[in-house]
Amino acid sequence: MATGPEHYREAERLARQALPIQDPADALVLAQLATAHAILADVAVTAVSAPVDGSEPGMAPHEWRAWHSAVGVRNADAGEG
Repeated sequence: MATGPEHYREAERLARQALPIQDPADALVLAQLATAHAILADVAVTAVSAPVDGSEPGMAPHEWRAWHSAVGVRNADAGEG
């Protein structure tokens, strides 16, 4: 079973892989797989997200770091932004 960030990365990979394919049926299969992984990633991040005001528990630090890494967010505090 994959984590949310792993689903996100797989969705991106499959979508990129589908772009140059000439056969519409093959491209559609990859696009559908990418969509399924994107939906699973969305469900995962929604399930662990905190409200905007931060008044309730949300993601654990390791989950937060994994999502930031998966979506390419740079940490300004670490000199990456």
